[in-house]
Amino acid sequence: MRTLAALAALALAPLAARADEGMWTFDNFPSLKVEQAYGFRPSPEWLRHVQLSSARLAGGCSASFVSPDGLVMTNHHCAHGCIEQLSTARNDFVKSGFLAKTRQDEVKCPEIEVNQLVEISDVTAEMNRATAGLEGQKYFEAQRAATARIEKACQTSDRLRCEVVTLYHGGIYDLYKYKRFQDVRLVFAPEFAIAFFGGDPDNFMFPRYDLDVSFLRVYEDGKPARMKDWFHWSPEGAREGELTFVSGNPGGTSRQLTISELEYQRDHALPERLFTLSELRGQLVQYQKRGPEEARHSNATLFYVENSVKALKGRFEALVDKAFFQSKVREEEALRAKLAEDPRKAKLYLPAFDALARSQATLLEIRKPLRYVEQGGGFQGELFHHARLLVRGAEERQKPNEKRLREYRDSALPALTQALFSTAPVYPEFEIFQLTFSLTKLRENLGADDPFVKKVLGKKSPEELATEVVKGTRLADPALRKRLWEGGKAAVDASRDPMIELARLVDPDARAIRKKYEDEVEAVQRKNDELVAKARFETQGTSTYPDATFTPRLSYGSVKGYQENGRFVKPITTFEGAFERATGRDPFALPKSWIEAKPRLDLATPFDMATTNDIIGGNSGSPVVDRDARIVGLIFDGNIQSLGGDYGFDPAVNRAVAVHSSALLEALDRIYRADRIVSELKGSK
Repeated sequence: MRTLAALAALALAPLAARADEGMWTFDNFPSLKVEQAYGFRPSPEWLRHVQLSSARLAGGCSASFVSPDGLVMTNHHCAHGCIEQLSTARNDFVKSGFLAKTRQDEVKCPEIEVNQLVEISDVTAEMNRATAGLEGQKYFEAQRAATARIEKACQTSDRLRCEVVTLYHGGIYDLYKYKRFQDVRLVFAPEFAIAFFGGDPDNFMFPRYDLDVSFLRVYEDGKPARMKDWFHWSPEGAREGELTFVSGNPGGTSRQLTISELEYQRDHALPERLFTLSELRGQLVQYQKRGPEEARHSNATLFYVENSVKALKGRFEALVDKAFFQSKVREEEALRAKLAEDPRKAKLYLPAFDALARSQATLLEIRKPLRYVEQGGGFQGELFHHARLLVRGAEERQKPNEKRLREYRDSALPALTQALFSTAPVYPEFEIFQLTFSLTKLRENLGADDPFVKKVLGKKSPEELATEVVKGTRLADPALRKRLWEGGKAAVDASRDPMIELARLVDPDARAIRKKYEDEVEAVQRKNDELVAKARFETQGTSTYPDATFTPRLSYGSVKGYQENGRFVKPITTFEGAFERATGRDPFALPKSWIEAKPRLDLATPFDMATTNDIIGGNSGSPVVDRDARIVGLIFDGNIQSLGGDYGFDPAVNRAVAVHSSALLEALDRIYRADRIVSELKGSK
C-alpha cells in the first residue's frame, strides 16, 4: 500500500530537504530552490501577501481570506462542529446544508476563532538566556516564565493572540503575533453527503470526488471585517504540471525525533491509541443506532474518531516497517558518529541522546495515569471539560501569569473563555455515553484496585457515576458557567454541583502526575531535543525546515499523478466521475441537489486534484494558490501513501488532495444558486 522502501532510501540521503519536500516557515522559505525547479522565485512581497491572506482556525485547521469583506474559505469538516452546533432536530444543516441568502442570515458560530499571522520575531536569545545552565524542573519553570512574559508583553489587546513558537525542537524560538477574530459566522456549507462523499472507505484515498468546503465570515464590531490582503480567485484553476503552493498550519510531524522517541511512539503510544479509538468507534456506531437524533449529534465525534484511526494506522505501519525504521536508525547513527569526531561536540551533544532515552523510559512508567487522569482519557465529555476549566481556572488565575499552567496564561484566556461560555447545545445522553466509556477505560487501564480509581468510583459502576453527575449538573447552562468563572475561586469553591465536585476530586492527582511529567519528561525532552537540534544545525544550518508545530507554513509542488499497484493515477478527477462513482447508497449517494442539477452541469469540470505539496494533519482547509497567488484549490486530505508523512516524505507517491477551484464555482453557481458568494469570489479576480 505504501512505498516505504522509497521512504527508507530517502532517509539515507543528505539531510537537506529533497524535491518538493518541506513545510517551510515564511521567514525562511527556499525561494531560490523553487526558482531552480519551476522557474518562479517568490519575492518577499509575494510571501508577505500570501502570509496575510492565509488564516488558522484555532481548533486545528487552516483557512484563507477570499474577499476584502472577510469571507473565509475552509473545509466542511473544519466547520463541522459549528454546523452541528447550529443544527436542531428540525433543521439539520449537516445533512441538508446551509446557505445564508443575505448578510443578515449569516449565523455566528459558538466557538470558532480565526487567526491571521501578522508578525514574526526571533526571541531565541531571550529564551536561551532565561534557561542557560538550568536542568529539569528549574529549566522548565524558567522556560515557562520566559514564554509567559514574552507573550504577555506582546498581547496588548484581546484582539491579538501571541505565541512563543518552538522551532527545530528548540534550535529557534519565534514570537508569532496573530490578529484574532472571534465573531465568526457561517455563510455556506454543502450537504455532508457530498462534503464527505465516499465516507470512510474513500478517506485518504485518490481518486476523490468531495466538495469539502465551507465559507465563513469574520466580523469586527458587528460588521464584516475589512481585509487589506486576500486571495484572488482563479476560475480555471490549476492544470496538470502547474506549480502550486499550499499555505496552511500543519499540526505536527516527527521527522526530527530521535530513535528512542520514535520507539516509544511505535511500541506504546500509537498501538494504545489505536486500540482505544477502535473500541470507541464501535461503541459510537452502536450509539448512533439509538435513533436519528443520537446519530445527528454524535456525527462529528464519529467522523473525528474514524479519521484518527485511519491516520494513526498509517503512521504505525510506517514505523513497524523494518526497512524504513532501520533507515532512521542509520541516519541517527551517522549523526552521532559525525559528532563523535569532534571532542567538543561529542561532550556537548552526545549525552542528549541518552537523556532522551531515559525520559522515554520515565514516560513509559507514567503513561497510563498521565493519559487517563490528567490528559482527559478517563473523563471525556464537554461537561467535565467545563468543570475542570472552572476548578483549575479559579486556582490558576490567582497566581502570577508566569507561574500558571500554560492554558491559563493571560494570552490564552480569550480562547479559553470563548469555549467556556459557548452557547453550543449539550446532549445529556451523549455526555453519559462519553463519560461512561472513559471511566470504563480508566478502571480497565489503572485497575479496579488502584487507589485513584477507588476514590473516583467508590462502589459505583462507571455508568452509574456518569449518569449521576450528568443528570445532577447544571453546567450545561452557559450563563451559570460564566457566573462561576467571573465569581472566581470563592464561587467555584462554594459550588456543590456534582460535576464541579468530580473535577475537584480529580484535580490533586491530576496535577501531581502532570508535574512529574513536566519535570521528568517534558523538561528533559525540551532541553535535550534542543541540544540535538543544535547539533543538526552545526551540520546543516537552516537548509531544511523545522518539524510542523501548527503554525503557518508554506509548501511548494505541482499537480501530478503517481504510480500505484502498476497503474498510473491521474491527478485530476471530474464531475462526470462523481456521477459514475455514485451508487445511490451511503456513503456513495449523491445529494438530491446534485441529482437534480446534473442536466445543467458541465460534467467535464475538474473536481478534485492531487499535488506533490508536502502536507500533514492541520493543513485541512489550506488554500492552494498559483504563482500569481490566486486560489486554484482547497486542501482537504492526503492520499493513503501520505500517512507515513509524519516521519518522512516520498515525492514519488505522497500527494496532497484538494478540491479544484473550478469545482467550487461550478457547484456554488449551478447547484446551490449561491449567487452572492459567487459574485463575491468573482469580484476578487
